[in-house]
Amino acid sequence: MLNLPQTQFEVSAEPLTAVRADWLVLGVWLDQPYSGPGAELVSKFREGGDFGAKHLELVPVLNPTGVAAARVLFVGLGKRADVKRATLHDAAAAAARHITAKKFATVAVAVPDPEFTLAVGVGLAQGSQGPGIRKGTPTRFAPERFVLVGGAADELPRVRAEARALWLARELVNTPPRELYPETFAVAAAGAGRAAGFEVEVWDESRIAAERMGSLLGVAEGSARPARLAVLRYTGNPGGPVLGLVGKGVTFDSGGLSLKPSDGMVDMKCDMAGAAAVLAGVQAVAELKLPVNLFGVLALVENMPSGTALKLGDVLTARNGKTIEVLNTDAEGRLILADALCLAAEHTKFLVNFATLTGACMVALGTETSGLMTNNDAWGEQILGAVAKAGERAWKLPMDASYDGLIKSKVADMRNTGGGRWAGAIAGGKFLEQFVGDAKWAHLDIAGPSFAEGESAAQDAGGTGCMVRSIVEMARAFGERGA
Repeated sequence: MLNLPQTQFEVSAEPLTAVRADWLVLGVWLDQPYSGPGAELVSKFREGGDFGAKHLELVPVLNPTGVAAARVLFVGLGKRADVKRATLHDAAAAAARHITAKKFATVAVAVPDPEFTLAVGVGLAQGSQGPGIRKGTPTRFAPERFVLVGGAADELPRVRAEARALWLARELVNTPPRELYPETFAVAAAGAGRAAGFEVEVWDESRIAAERMGSLLGVAEGSARPARLAVLRYTGNPGGPVLGLVGKGVTFDSGGLSLKPSDGMVDMKCDMAGAAAVLAGVQAVAELKLPVNLFGVLALVENMPSGTALKLGDVLTARNGKTIEVLNTDAEGRLILADALCLAAEHTKFLVNFATLTGACMVALGTETSGLMTNNDAWGEQILGAVAKAGERAWKLPMDASYDGLIKSKVADMRNTGGGRWAGAIAGGKFLEQFVGDAKWAHLDIAGPSFAEGESAAQDAGGTGCMVRSIVEMARAFGERGA
């Protein structure tokens, strides 16, 4: 079902002029003189206004002189003073997207400084995988190897692990829903666990029912595909604190009886991006053997309309005994996360969940920034710090008690909608907060950045792999700092 790149990553200390490759990628700073291979060409390009080294600007040279590489690609890095992981990640991704539109064996990339090895390596991985693998003629060809010239060899294991994790998450999101559904997602999770060295326990619908997860099962009732729940365990620090990671895995979301229009349904294979990020992130942590303990929960369902589907006005009972009035079956993600969070909170007091939860978050923050909601400001700041360090984006939304009334119900403990147009993302967060007990908890609404409707210089359309890098940073920080 999954078709992942097999590209190898290497580090070389050879002079740039001596590196043999199909392409040699050379970064140029906007605000600094360039003295590397092809310096005279760069000067001419600049004088002629053909290349200013603006961020993501590309200039290919197909018949270079003075280098062993067959072709050279100059990529603009922007201002040196503004450099961070995200800018170099995107620059490397843009270069890889340009090159991998055709098939080449070896791509060498000049790493501007060893400290940027991770950003460049994972950016290259981002740009070498696209959504068109099922086309008769592929549109993206991952090379056999990337050579990071001047890179830090001790960063290679992390580059490889994050690259593989990114590819896994994006492939899961891009896989058609007739191929990826709760049962096959669970099979993929089990396979990842066997390969990377973490435990995966899959619960079928009878076990889910026995575990009193009525909210999750209610969403799954309308589909011919039965629900699954996957529990992931990685123990890298026996006896130490545990970081809980929970992912929303709606493998296709029709809206249920609150049926989406076609335009709103067409990309709903992406509604499991949170679960994909958690699985891929745990895989990377396990491959790196980081000294941290993780407890992951993937809630996996289809949300479909049928004669057995959840109805408006139904009341569900979650694992913790709280009752939920269902007033919109298209607000299903929070229903499955309710039970998943209850389970995770029984195993740890440190939780982060990832979910393509609300369109309202996209209205508030756009398509490139996740919304973060938390019941503990210090914990939320730790999570935001990890996201920023990973080169991703999140913004904190308020969660004070003035929003509690958004989910008030007349017939149950709560309702699954905010009851109006306002503060929809926060209403989702307030709902989830009811199921975390006394755990420190952060909710990341990744509806915007998890799926790109169109391509950009650094990004193909489709699944983006959002939050995979951030999960690795969260795990590293948690392992180092603990609770």
